Amino acid sequence: MGTRKSRGAFLLLPFLFFFLAIPSQISSATDTLSQSQPILVGQTLISSGQIFQLGFFNSSHSTKQYIGIWYKNISKRRVLWVANRENPLSATDSNSSLTIGSDGNLRILDGNGIRIWETNISRHSSNSMAVLSDEGNLILKDYVLGITFWESFYHPVDTFLPGMKIGLDTQTGEKRFLSGWRAEDDPSAGKFIAGVSPDTPPQAFIWNGSGSVRYWRSGPWDGSKFIGIQDKFEGYANGFNLVGSVYFTYSHYSSSNISFLVLTPSGSWDIVHWDNLSSSWYVSWSEPGHPCDTYGFCGDFGICNKNGAQICGCLKGFVPNSDEEWRKEKWSGGCKRDTELLCDKNSSGLSSGGVKSDGFFKLSGVKLPDRYVYLHDRSESGCEKWCLSNCSCVAYSYVAEIGCMVWAGGGLVDIQQFSFAGEDLFLRLAASELGKDKKKEKLIISLTTASGVILLGVVIYGLHRLRAKQKGKMEKKTKDSILSDRLNNSRDMLVNRGNPHDTKFELPTIDFEEIAAATDNFSITSKIGEGGFGPVFKGKLRDGQEIAVKRLSRCSGQGIEEFKNEIILISRLQHRNLVRLLGCCIEGEEMLIVYEYMPNKSLDTFLFDSNKRTELDWAKRLNIIQGIARGLLYLHRDSCLKIIHRDLKVSNILLDEEMNPKISDFGLARTFLCTQELANTHKVVGTLGYMSPEYAMGGIFSEKSDVFSFGVLLLEIVSSKKNNSFHHNEVRTSLLGHAWDLWNEGRAMDFVDQVLSDSCSLQEVTRCLHIGLLCVQDHAAERPTMSTVVLMLSSEIDCPQPKRPTFTFQSLAGSSDLRSQSNNVNSINVITVSMVEGR
Repeated sequence: MGTRKSRGAFLLLPFLFFFLAIPSQISSATDTLSQSQPILVGQTLISSGQIFQLGFFNSSHSTKQYIGIWYKNISKRRVLWVANRENPLSATDSNSSLTIGSDGNLRILDGNGIRIWETNISRHSSNSMAVLSDEGNLILKDYVLGITFWESFYHPVDTFLPGMKIGLDTQTGEKRFLSGWRAEDDPSAGKFIAGVSPDTPPQAFIWNGSGSVRYWRSGPWDGSKFIGIQDKFEGYANGFNLVGSVYFTYSHYSSSNISFLVLTPSGSWDIVHWDNLSSSWYVSWSEPGHPCDTYGFCGDFGICNKNGAQICGCLKGFVPNSDEEWRKEKWSGGCKRDTELLCDKNSSGLSSGGVKSDGFFKLSGVKLPDRYVYLHDRSESGCEKWCLSNCSCVAYSYVAEIGCMVWAGGGLVDIQQFSFAGEDLFLRLAASELGKDKKKEKLIISLTTASGVILLGVVIYGLHRLRAKQKGKMEKKTKDSILSDRLNNSRDMLVNRGNPHDTKFELPTIDFEEIAAATDNFSITSKIGEGGFGPVFKGKLRDGQEIAVKRLSRCSGQGIEEFKNEIILISRLQHRNLVRLLGCCIEGEEMLIVYEYMPNKSLDTFLFDSNKRTELDWAKRLNIIQGIARGLLYLHRDSCLKIIHRDLKVSNILLDEEMNPKISDFGLARTFLCTQELANTHKVVGTLGYMSPEYAMGGIFSEKSDVFSFGVLLLEIVSSKKNNSFHHNEVRTSLLGHAWDLWNEGRAMDFVDQVLSDSCSLQEVTRCLHIGLLCVQDHAAERPTMSTVVLMLSSEIDCPQPKRPTFTFQSLAGSSDLRSQSNNVNSINVITVSMVEGR
């Protein structure tokens, strides 16, 4: 009897070993899902290194439930992958499960056992198991044969994690793309997808509308980077690489340096990082960040320039297809050739009858256009010859790391002028177009020779009068040196914060006597306004130039520091939506700043006047909103200095004769280092009603502080109501809260100034109201950047949903404590805030 038991036990040993060994592997490892151990609501898988976690989650303010993957030890959860994004479970279904079926498929079942999602593998297996790796990859495999059936990395959602590949699978022909969420709290597929094109060399794209419309383009890959990206995207140096010309990979993984690339619901690539010190996510790079970055913004044969007075221009030898559309700043129609090519007249492309053949004009530092053809066997000279001998070729480029690329037939689209980097593009033009430059050169030489003769005569005459004028020049030099000494420290500081190699600084000065004569000795009839700096006078210089003169008042709260700040900043800035500095003067205690004269004065003189506001129809107001946004974008991102204005308000927006806006008053502005995001001050300055919560309460300011002010300004322009003195139904309340209520109820037109009822579009008004509410969100991180604002104002991209603004200055405005604690500041535009009230 004992022998039979021993023999039976011996025979059972292999089976016991098999059943004990395998299940123990599954049950003891929290990273593994087996056929006998499903994941239920409230349970999770955790990768072996405790890095990633998989489980059920609910999107915020949602009744829907999903299964996703996120970082385990990050306090602010960010879902990186979603299984059932198109088939959500009910948030109240507590009996849902993630399981492996008898056929080996990984699937999600609801509480009734109905299949919601599955991997749909073709090969059945009774030995399937799913493992969550330390790279964040959920892998379904046969644990006996070691065969992998399915990986979540092969089915990405919106996030490109280190170790993933997007592009073309050469074995299956499958194209792997990223697909953005529909909204921040809705993981279902949105309208943007992103991936790598099969071009040679390949490019990265963002498409709008399931791949039908190109929205953003990286330019070709040169072996280490995409050459059409100018800003801070270092390609291979940041871990991005192209494998076998088919896969784009990201291999910069580190558990201590968490980062990834994500396609946002609004259609931008963002490189996102986790900051352990601040316990927050931040974005180090984002594209598109400017209208110029969106695909084909200026149309065929157009070129986009972020730093230009006008964003779009035509390539040399081309003119707008529609002058009328371009005057309206509608550039998508592009440009047409001004002079017919010889190729179009003579199919051989060769000169005949003494007529010169076509040639090439060099465009330097540009983002190369789309739709190129790669000629792998051509040298640089061979590239030019090939293009010249083919009438269909309109341009060529030779990039050392790539080789020869030509553009044959069709238009050149998506070209951008870069301020640094970029490539050379050789544009085919008629000989007469190229000759225009030679004629200009001859004219310049002739004028230079004539000028030299005249200059020689002037020098001889000047030497004769030198002694007579020497005393006057010494006096003038003394005046200028006083001003230069006072401005020297600030200048050095700004040069260091801007371009460290740019030491050139020209300070325009005008004699006090000339300014006094221009303003009729600062007569009361010449006075056109009063600000925190002091009175403003209108005048006319001897050459007929009309000017506006700001004269520092002795009792002004602003002094030499603000004076220095404004002169130094404005003299270094050039933009169509910024006021232009003509000169300055210091004479004893007199400090004067001279600007171009704005005949329509400031925006508030129209906006808050019951009669004049009728002159601001909706088209003018929308143009003013867009102009202010472009001016702020220039200050924040596109100028030689990164500048935070800190006092953006209606009275600081001037209007020229065509009602175009100009941002003015830079006395309180601050410059930032290129890498600096935030600053802190113990002295809060600005204007009540326009200051962001973090600035008013903590003295913390950034680009987002100006974004908040812009949002208030936008809402005031739409409604013709002042934020800091708004009443509704006889009750003093917040304009921002009132705007949110009406927008949330779908009553945007009730917020609009009544005089606009016949001239405005409900769609445009609703969008502006939406953007304004996004800009005045309580938390700075939830506000868009000005580049995003400009993009939202100029296109139909989806906007995230705002939350109700809860911050108000109403009690602060009437606080006696505020006045008593501002003893060191007397200006109505400069305050020290000691308390604010949230509601």
